[in-house]
Amino acid sequence: MGTIDFPLQRQPFDDGHIALAPSPPPLARKGRGAVSNLQGRYEVNGRERFDDGWAIDDDDAPAFKTVVTDEIAKSILSRNTSPDIPFSVSLNPYRGCEHGCIYCFARPTHSYLGLSPGLDFESRLFAKVNAPELLRRELAKPGYVPEHIAIGVNTDAYQPCERERKLTRAVLEVLAECRHPAGLITKSSLIERDIDILAPMADKGLACAAITLTTLDAEISRTLEPRAAAPMRRLRTIRTLTEAGIPVSVSVAPIIPFVTEPEIERILEAARDAGAVGAHYTVLRLPHEVNPLFQEWLQAHFPDRAQRVMNRIREMRGGKDYDSDFATRMKGEGVWADLIRQRFEKASARLGFSDLRGRFGRLDGSQFRRPLVVPQMQKRDAKGAGQLDLF
Repeated sequence: MGTIDFPLQRQPFDDGHIALAPSPPPLARKGRGAVSNLQGRYEVNGRERFDDGWAIDDDDAPAFKTVVTDEIAKSILSRNTSPDIPFSVSLNPYRGCEHGCIYCFARPTHSYLGLSPGLDFESRLFAKVNAPELLRRELAKPGYVPEHIAIGVNTDAYQPCERERKLTRAVLEVLAECRHPAGLITKSSLIERDIDILAPMADKGLACAAITLTTLDAEISRTLEPRAAAPMRRLRTIRTLTEAGIPVSVSVAPIIPFVTEPEIERILEAARDAGAVGAHYTVLRLPHEVNPLFQEWLQAHFPDRAQRVMNRIREMRGGKDYDSDFATRMKGEGVWADLIRQRFEKASARLGFSDLRGRFGRLDGSQFRRPLVVPQMQKRDAKGAGQLDLF
């Protein structure tokens, strides 16, 4: 099996010497969500697989090893004005995410780096090693006004590399010192490591957590979000955080018709039994490169229902694969979207859940105090050695 590169404006040509046979669709790789390294929309050249007579089974193809690269970020807080998002400030210590969730709306951001939103997104990661320094400097600015910060929105702040990097923990230490409100969103049990920071913050009304629980089916989870914690492990994490006094909500996101959608009520009941006090949901979004990547995943894992799934998604998106309108992008529209909404709202009311948005909004920003010590920013060379600014 081979690939051929060609400018996107031109098509491969037949020079009369060889016929390039179309290759079969790529097969799923164990431990990875994407089934291909789909090119980003900003790449100059296109890539097309073809059968060159030296076929290698995808099972025998070299594994995509995870590589984490240090990044010296210029800023650390991201702000948005989207009316359908329950927070306006977020912080992400990492680019890319090894969890490999095929539905991740952040996948297209790897295109800005000249990398693929496919396998590259979950194997070529970037750690913002100066995140704690940047945060401390941001909080020390005279005009800074505290708003609750959502941590781990684009990519999971507790993905596997956090075990060694500990950037999320360092960020939480700064927030705890400054008594700054924060909410965390994760699907990793690693958050339990930081209970010693989060529990005292929660006791002051400064912290809450949301655990994403997409499915209770371990087999579906293994392909949908291959390197995230198993569903039962996430339920145990909800219980552990709750017992430590940390308010926990469950994020049922995304709901995928005919794949995870039949489980809505069971997921909410399991989360309530584990101690969750709030719930929120979104339906599947397919922006930019997420669309072809998700459809490849469907063909690889659910070929029997792939067309039904896409038909239902299009029904909820006005006949399109995706609609980015703020009014509908999170929940969809139409009969099926209304049915999902009614099922979720009725189950949530029966179980006594509050909305995740309200929980974020109840964090207390009045206790904020500026950091007393602000380290001088350093320039780092390729080896990570620090050098102070001259001026």
